[in-house]
Amino acid sequence: MCVENTPPPPSRLTRRGILAGAAALAGTTAALSAAGTSAAAAAERNGRSADSGRATTGDLVIEGGTLLDPATGEVTEDAVVVIVDGVVRAAGPRSRTQVPEGVDVLDAHGRWILPGLVEAHIHLNTADEAKEAVLKGATSARSGSTNFYQDIAVRELARQVPQLAPRMRAAGIFVTPDLGDTILADPDLTPLAKLRNGVRSLDALRRVVDVNLDRGADVIKTRVNERAGLPEQDPLAQVYDREQLSAVVAAARRGGSGVLCHSYSEKGCHDAVMAGVRSVEHGVFVGERTLHEMRRRGTYFTPTLTAIAGLAESSNPVLAERGRTYLPALEHAVLAAHELGVPLAAGTDSSGGEVDPIGREVELMRAAGLPALDAIRTATTGAAKLLGIEGTAGRLARGFAGDAVLVDGDPLADVTVLKSPVHVVRSGIAL
Repeated sequence: MCVENTPPPPSRLTRRGILAGAAALAGTTAALSAAGTSAAAAAERNGRSADSGRATTGDLVIEGGTLLDPATGEVTEDAVVVIVDGVVRAAGPRSRTQVPEGVDVLDAHGRWILPGLVEAHIHLNTADEAKEAVLKGATSARSGSTNFYQDIAVRELARQVPQLAPRMRAAGIFVTPDLGDTILADPDLTPLAKLRNGVRSLDALRRVVDVNLDRGADVIKTRVNERAGLPEQDPLAQVYDREQLSAVVAAARRGGSGVLCHSYSEKGCHDAVMAGVRSVEHGVFVGERTLHEMRRRGTYFTPTLTAIAGLAESSNPVLAERGRTYLPALEHAVLAAHELGVPLAAGTDSSGGEVDPIGREVELMRAAGLPALDAIRTATTGAAKLLGIEGTAGRLARGFAGDAVLVDGDPLADVTVLKSPVHVVRSGIAL
């Protein structure tokens, strides 16, 4: 059945209301209102006027700690990081770094300073989840999709009040055969409810991508296999073939976006890579031929080790056995990918109101066999490049965002310290 026989309502009439509904569901409207009240009160105390159209950023000096630059591996003791209006103006040894007067100082003596971490696969449905992700170290993130565009609302929250949410690349809604209740959230999707077999035709796939892009999605999320986290589904069963995936990729590219693809089986991973996806998500049974193709194309691998390890702790025996079986296979795939030069990105796949620290994914990358610095890069420079923000996030250098984490202990000796940041700085504001 061709969906194009039923024209959608004019998008100009629906987009504002749809995204307002997403903001209400995510709780970002209330968060913005509260933040605006707090900003106005602070401005009044300081004898200034509040500018509601301007993002809340800060001036801060972080001094005395040991600074790690993931890009070079350089370690600087007794370092100083100067952040002005949310942007790094200088970072280096105290002896060569000029510190402005009258700026708040965060004492980092005895601690290590790293750039804010980048979470490449997370599902942030609410303002509360977004704030928790930041407090656990993720100052930038890519959405793995939400049911009603809540991630787009979270992205707008981050733009206006950065300390309340990670810098976001939003995926909007999942391009999947069964949209479920998501169809109810958007009049432009309602014609798809008539399809007997769900979103499978090339026209239907293009429609979902186009609607996502019209609503403001930065990236597109689709799948090639069923889910591992549902005991009744077979994660090796393929739901889209290469032609269908290619249609999703082509539609996304026309809108200037890339595609992240939920994948498990070797054939599914290979079809996704050959279709041109930007990144393979999960990828437990990805094989050597596909990894070679990923290296050739620059396709990223986001293994979400945290999510797979979590299955082994499930009370459901099917999921627990799946986790115990899948985790060693995925660890092997991660190490093979690293040794071949396939770019890796850290993502926890947190969802359902539970936010895992992105440092846990770094820990599991290290456990899979990556050297500590390379494991850290998967949540800094590597993930930043995947998100297209490598000039903004992943380092603490002049011109980069004033996002940082302070940890107790040397992460090059023990990456587990990244799971529990002592301080998080977002856009020059210490949280």
